Amino acid sequence: MSITAAETFLFTHARLLDRRRFAFLFGSGDAEPVVRALDAYRNPDGGYGHALEPDGRGADSQPLAALTAVSVLREVGALDAFAPAIADHLAEISDADGAVPFAVPAGEYPHSPWWQASTEGALLPTANLAGALAEVDHPWVARAADYCWPRIEALASSHPYEVRGCLEFLEGAPDRTRARAAADRLGELVRSSRMVRLGSDMGETPQGYTVAELPYPHEYAPTPNSLAASWFSAAEMAESLDALTAERGADGGWRPRWLIWTPVVEHEWSGPVTIEALKTLRAHGREL
Repeated sequence: MSITAAETFLFTHARLLDRRRFAFLFGSGDAEPVVRALDAYRNPDGGYGHALEPDGRGADSQPLAALTAVSVLREVGALDAFAPAIADHLAEISDADGAVPFAVPAGEYPHSPWWQASTEGALLPTANLAGALAEVDHPWVARAADYCWPRIEALASSHPYEVRGCLEFLEGAPDRTRARAAADRLGELVRSSRMVRLGSDMGETPQGYTVAELPYPHEYAPTPNSLAASWFSAAEMAESLDALTAERGADGGWRPRWLIWTPVVEHEWSGPVTIEALKTLRAHGREL
């Protein structure tokens, strides 16, 4: 199946933002149209909302929407112009120690069942955001890093989303020796706690996760240079990438494996999921 099939899928299912991203990443598109499409989700406070993160349908700025925005801006090399305002916004909604909540209280907008607003900061969003903004010189980034390091290094239990957030932080951390040591400990925790999908005989899975929802090795290590790549053998990674290829639909795209709680989110998630699948396959040298 060719890359053209994925493009057709995105034109059929995906948001304008993700169609622009595809053109930039896999075609001849420029960064500017991506930035313009992303700007529709930006709020005056420097944050992002408007269902940029599809499971939160509200207009209000949310931490996970900011994370999506930062990821897209990094992808197209346009983060520098927006990073100060985003970091200022995160500083406004964070605790004194720099920790950001998973979701902030907002209006009575629809949201997924697992979208639980809080005023208390948490490791998952903070590590993700601090890692994505690691190269930005801003007081919040430094404060958030100080919050993340001891908590990541002390983790005795976790869940897949938190681990992946910690990996994002460690990938961007300037202290590479410390980051690799922390990543090695996370890898041991992931394997001992069965937080990864290896083969079909999984046995008991972590509480709250079905086998289908567990990350594959390639989701922890989307590139061969990822810190988590050392967690898995070559055979395990090959099997993981085979599974990713097999999950591609006959229409050329990939769909989310988690609960679809309202019909629109299947389409809005299918765009990013398809793009990430293509990026991962390309990074690992697989045919698109």
